[in-house]
Amino acid sequence: MNQTRTVVILAAGEGKRMRSALPKVLHPMLGRPMLGHVLTAAGPLGAAATLVVVGHGADQVAGYVTAAVPDARTVLQPDPNGTGQAVRLALEAVPDVTGTVVVVNGDAPLLRPATLRALVEAHEAAGVAATTMSANAADPYGLGRIVRDQAGDLSRVVEERDATPREAAIREINAGVYAFDAATLRDALGKLSTDNAQGEEYLTEVFALLVGAGRRVAVHLVDDAEEALGCNDRAQLADLCARLRDRVNGELMRSGVTMVDPATTWVDVTVTVEPDATVEPNTQLRGSTTVGSGALVGPDTTLTDVVVGEGAQVVRTHGSESWIGPGASVGPYAFLRPGTVLAEEGKIGTFVETKNARIGRATKVPHLSYVGDATIGEYANIGAGTIFANYDGLRKNHSTVGDAAFVGSDSVLIAPVRIGDGAYVAAGSAISKDVEPGVLAVTRVPQRGVAGWVARKRPGTRSAEAAARATEGDAAADGQ
Repeated sequence: MNQTRTVVILAAGEGKRMRSALPKVLHPMLGRPMLGHVLTAAGPLGAAATLVVVGHGADQVAGYVTAAVPDARTVLQPDPNGTGQAVRLALEAVPDVTGTVVVVNGDAPLLRPATLRALVEAHEAAGVAATTMSANAADPYGLGRIVRDQAGDLSRVVEERDATPREAAIREINAGVYAFDAATLRDALGKLSTDNAQGEEYLTEVFALLVGAGRRVAVHLVDDAEEALGCNDRAQLADLCARLRDRVNGELMRSGVTMVDPATTWVDVTVTVEPDATVEPNTQLRGSTTVGSGALVGPDTTLTDVVVGEGAQVVRTHGSESWIGPGASVGPYAFLRPGTVLAEEGKIGTFVETKNARIGRATKVPHLSYVGDATIGEYANIGAGTIFANYDGLRKNHSTVGDAAFVGSDSVLIAPVRIGDGAYVAAGSAISKDVEPGVLAVTRVPQRGVAGWVARKRPGTRSAEAAARATEGDAAADGQ
């Protein structure tokens, strides 16, 4: 059945128990704020209008909505006085709306798109005045209860604070997700009162009004009570994050990803991991990160907005806004800062930091180096302890190292400087001038020795004693 649909998301609550300057619905959960997960669940409904009711932190919430879903509109509830008032204000913003109105709480991040779509389709197929989603909860404390009539339809929804002991014993809970006939809903909202424990306009009172008028209200029971869970404090937030982590990890493993310890692996919902990739324990994959088939990531690795190519290995590494080519190797204990591009079969090794660096195919930066604002060609080797000195106190300067060049250990390349193809830099050199292709550049001071210095300047020390023994031994050997 084709009907016009309007989505209303309730996101005006202050969330006092979160004890946070950040509005509750903007607290992050695996790559999206809570509200973002709800917007994603509602997206496939194809609504003609999506309205987000904002109140506490209205500017912050509205800013997120505009950036995330530009077609959505925000409606201000300046003095929140219940969910009924919030929906009434939303419908006043679209006075000509018809068809189905879907109402969802903004703090229900575990709601699946398929579940929401099934609710709406069942409502429209049944042709009822309203449909509410329900679930059977092991512990229904603090949640509204579903009271059914003899036919199995809804009789009323009772908030726990208003429930009798018998009603409080009911385990079927109100999931806070509803579908209404628009005209029927608009009429009922105009009849709400504040005669309840909170002195607010409860949206759930609409059901009692509809039933009292002889209209049918259906109940759509979902199998997974987890989808009905909301969030009121940081402990619940952590619980929801863990549940979402398990859901994401389960889907990835069923798709062919090896996950050694799912309990310590956190993957944002915005991340892509291809089949036959392996994710080791204590790994976090965030943002727009993608991991190619056959790649190994972890253990103890955090990647944000990083592309990991097929067959690459990234071990004990922290990286962001970087690209790691197929068959490349990174870590352990590497730090990839934004702008790092490591071509196929390249290596960034132990205790190496890179930033705004393009490192060519099969080039190796094995250990203890800093590569910043640099371009390195193919098949080059950067020795241990090499520093690309890119900052002169005023600006960042760029260095270039050519194909198959060799930079010896403990060298400093003082930018801007160019090392030509096939050139060598001798270990311990400080290079401030361009090196032509095939040239060996050496800037070391010639080594000299001061004979007898230890005996004169450090008499009586272990060093002096050891030197004396060695000298006597050498003299004895020469006398033979």
